Amino acid sequence: MPDNAVKRRLLNEIFEVALKHFGPRDWWPGDTADEIVIGAVLTQNTNWTNVEKAIVNLRKAKKLSLSAVDRAREQTLATLIRPSGYFNLKAKRLKAVARFFADRCNCDLAALRGEDPRSFREELLQVYGVGEETADSILLYALDMPIFVIDAYTKRIASRHGLCSADVSYGDLQKVFESNLPRDRQLFNEYHALIVEVGKDFCRPKPRCESCPLFLDRLFLTKGSLRKARQTVCLKSQA
Repeated sequence: MPDNAVKRRLLNEIFEVALKHFGPRDWWPGDTADEIVIGAVLTQNTNWTNVEKAIVNLRKAKKLSLSAVDRAREQTLATLIRPSGYFNLKAKRLKAVARFFADRCNCDLAALRGEDPRSFREELLQVYGVGEETADSILLYALDMPIFVIDAYTKRIASRHGLCSADVSYGDLQKVFESNLPRDRQLFNEYHALIVEVGKDFCRPKPRCESCPLFLDRLFLTKGSLRKARQTVCLKSQA
């Protein structure tokens, strides 16, 4: 099993190559911390294009703040966020998240930035509809806390490049990144955003290894993971 020094080197190389290819991503899109929290709930089980439509509706209705969501009727929210899908369920989740922040800090998110990230994470995970990815997105992007966000793209890329197994748990994969990278909020922010770009453009369920910058630079932890990627390319060239 490769040691941590090798993992650290690979993780740094993946970041540098992806950054060179895509450039800075300036993620998460949102004018306020409240908007980012709301977006983190809306993006569950959908793509960002649909979330943007729902956010536009909320903005027009002057409901794009946690305090406004807390005061709004659930059915009103459901109608506004319909483009994001699962709108009735997400309306309930938005109300629960807004109520949590209203109780916790009177919806003043800036007051939370001195909280211990891990302790506050446990609080968030007790809120209805908030899972690990949503909680970590709120912590990193809305509250500027150094927590690495894991999503489907991260798992797919990390497993295909030999950093973990395909069935790795959220927490175990998060440790791979957090224990081998400097605990830096801006780095975690940019790294996750770049992973999303790699996942969308190249590391799809049916991978496009032949044009992926990570494949072209042979950024794999094990010979087996590189061999699988090469086989994918060969099969495509023979098709």
